[in-house]
Amino acid sequence: MTTAPRQFCAIESAEIGDPLVGTAAHATHNLLISWPRAKWLRNLRQASDMPEDVLTLLDAIADGGRRANLIHRREQPSHRHRVVLMPECRTYDVEREELAELLHAFIEGRSLERWRTGSVEGTLILCCTHGKKDKCCAKFGYRSYKALTSAAQQHAHPFDVWESSHLGGCRLAASVMVFPALRKYGRLAADDVPRLLQAEAEDRPYLPCYRGDSALTPPEQCAQVAALAWLEESGMRGGVTVEGEAKRIDANRLILPVRWQTAQHEGWLEVTCRASELIRHDTCADYERDGAQPSQVWHATHVVEQAYTAEPRKS
Repeated sequence: MTTAPRQFCAIESAEIGDPLVGTAAHATHNLLISWPRAKWLRNLRQASDMPEDVLTLLDAIADGGRRANLIHRREQPSHRHRVVLMPECRTYDVEREELAELLHAFIEGRSLERWRTGSVEGTLILCCTHGKKDKCCAKFGYRSYKALTSAAQQHAHPFDVWESSHLGGCRLAASVMVFPALRKYGRLAADDVPRLLQAEAEDRPYLPCYRGDSALTPPEQCAQVAALAWLEESGMRGGVTVEGEAKRIDANRLILPVRWQTAQHEGWLEVTCRASELIRHDTCADYERDGAQPSQVWHATHVVEQAYTAEPRKS
């Protein structure tokens, strides 16, 4: 009897042209807590040896609008937990028997100074290795995490790299989140790591793996990344901002105004983005459950430079 080949949602996603852009949604406020990866459960904030009161408190924090993720690295003591608050960039170390007390104090708005160890200096990078959630995160994520860790140790910029529980978009493994910039990446391979670290050290996105700005909607992310690519292809380095009101052409197409700016120049672009439907498996578990399902994706189809004015052109 022939064994069926193993199926991986990340491999299929790349093969069918599933775009990275437009998939960067992520909470602005985050709580990261170190916990040994071997104990992680499928839920992004639960571990098999986590006390019930800690589980309840983390649920309450998540219900209050702050995303809670587990993080791990080998040298972190298993029962001494690193807690990181973003966007506050504050770090704490707490023994397990005091963890519930810290979480209670945080929820109630009381001081956490007794556990404070400092602030995030430089750039904190999370790489999803959550194999209990999806096998692609183990297969591709850990490989990229090791590459990130090795390269970061040799880089002049201060990078702090951790393994992470689910970051969203298992089919886009390896998935990476960069704080405090809130930039999200996907399909990060070992070969991409040096260029990604250099880009982040210069506080700019690494476009080949960039999923977009987490604060923007999917079509705005699409326009943003297309405008950044236009700048790069024009031999310029700078920033872009999606500003003004989008113009709807039809049910599937939008024109979005984007302001670009470099040290010497600035201007406006109009980026046309088109929505389409893609049949895909979002996770490896979908192969055994509901199968492939339709999802909306966005592509930039045209980028047109506009005559410069201080305001976006009225359509």
